[in-house]
Amino acid sequence: MSVLDENIGKASDYMAGFREKGVLNHIGGESVPAVSGAMFETVSPVDMSVLAQVAKGAEEDIDRAVAAAKGAFADWSKMPGAERRRILIKVAEAIEARAEEIAFTECMDTGQALRFMSKAAIRGAANFRFFADQAPSAEDGQVTRTPTQMNTTSRRPIGPVGVITPWNTPFMLSTWKIAPALAAGCTVVHKPAEFSPMTAKLLVEIAESAGLPKGVLNVVNGFGEDAGKRLTEHPDIKAIAFVGESRTGSLIMAQGAKTLKRVHFELGGKNPVIVFDDADLDRAVDAAAFMIYSLNGERCTSSSRLLVQESIYDDFTARVAEVAKRIKVGHPLDPETVVGPLIHPEHEEKVLSYFEKAREEGATIAAGGEKIGDQGCFVAPTLFTAATNDMTVAQEEIFGPVLTAIPFTDEDDALSIANDVQYGLAAYLWTNDLNRAMRMTDNLQAGMMWVNSENVRHLPTPFGGVKASGIGRDGGDWSFDFYMETVNVSFPRASHKIPKLGG
Repeated sequence: MSVLDENIGKASDYMAGFREKGVLNHIGGESVPAVSGAMFETVSPVDMSVLAQVAKGAEEDIDRAVAAAKGAFADWSKMPGAERRRILIKVAEAIEARAEEIAFTECMDTGQALRFMSKAAIRGAANFRFFADQAPSAEDGQVTRTPTQMNTTSRRPIGPVGVITPWNTPFMLSTWKIAPALAAGCTVVHKPAEFSPMTAKLLVEIAESAGLPKGVLNVVNGFGEDAGKRLTEHPDIKAIAFVGESRTGSLIMAQGAKTLKRVHFELGGKNPVIVFDDADLDRAVDAAAFMIYSLNGERCTSSSRLLVQESIYDDFTARVAEVAKRIKVGHPLDPETVVGPLIHPEHEEKVLSYFEKAREEGATIAAGGEKIGDQGCFVAPTLFTAATNDMTVAQEEIFGPVLTAIPFTDEDDALSIANDVQYGLAAYLWTNDLNRAMRMTDNLQAGMMWVNSENVRHLPTPFGGVKASGIGRDGGDWSFDFYMETVNVSFPRASHKIPKLGG
């Protein structure tokens, strides 16, 4: 038996319970169907087989979940941070114990390759460990003094919050939002993406098995137009953390406006990787390819625009094209696979539509540019060359293994091209000139920048974008700023003169 066949067998065993029982909502510690009884299918993009029936939650289901989160908030928010830390560390350990199950489930539900998803659970556990360690000090603030007053600031959990997560790497991204919310003392209603609901159910079951009290984390599956809308409008939900498309972020902001809901958005990106002719070109080729062809290109921080100095443009893009042509596309559970199938036929259709747009606008397809096979949602790693920044493929977020290469002349030209998009999430810069690196990073419109590196995350640092790429920052203490309210109490140090009125 091949490793692939063995892995497929394991995945089938892991998901047997989902096939038999479906992917139910999880409210107040119980697995429950939607109030309406409605279901929808989640399919595997490998072969379009039905993996499970999923509860289709709507307004009433959200109301039940919010009530459970509100009921659990009093005890969870008042629990000492050290005790919350103890529980969340146990959650991290429980995630690690079921890492293979999480990875295999994620591969089949999303199409992401095992070589990347094998690390997803480990990263999820790391998120829980990191924020758990911050829980004991999450409420801490500072003391300031005047001659007559002592001011003490502290933070307190904001209340029940809504978390809406996307279909790409859903387990890791869910933990990235949920772990700090729980560490801060908030309770959560989580609505996962309808294309990839399976590991959200695993997460809540794992968390409760490790000691998370019932009702602290609740999951309602469903669609944005009903379940998502109700969550963003619900008066008892004090904040919404959302990862997804920019236009959806705009809708959520409008829906939450009536209740003055706090929002945190991690939205789209059209991120440049900028390569100057003095760079370490071998490393730059590897980094540029990795940041667009790993994770199927379905990541918000992918370097989907390749800006290369004219003097090295032809040679550099030829090298990237050769990498793209050698990448193995295949079953996500094959350890050799780099690019698996895209998440869903709807998304595959969107990605494929850009190939004709590129041809119409005059770009050259130097690699890929086609669907692979007649089964599943497989798309070849693609490179567009001879592109300009006004082309559709340079302006719109494709969210697939598709790279658009644009030449530039000098620093000013590179900056102009890099900043001339609606997005501003990440940017990658390759140069051995330190002064140039300083000038460029001072002027790039991006929330995160890496110099001579691919995206390497450091959890204490802020994560987020500018322009249409988002609002707010995750990571380190920035997460607690979102999930907690800062309050100030003033105590007298000495008597002071109080103004007298009316006498």
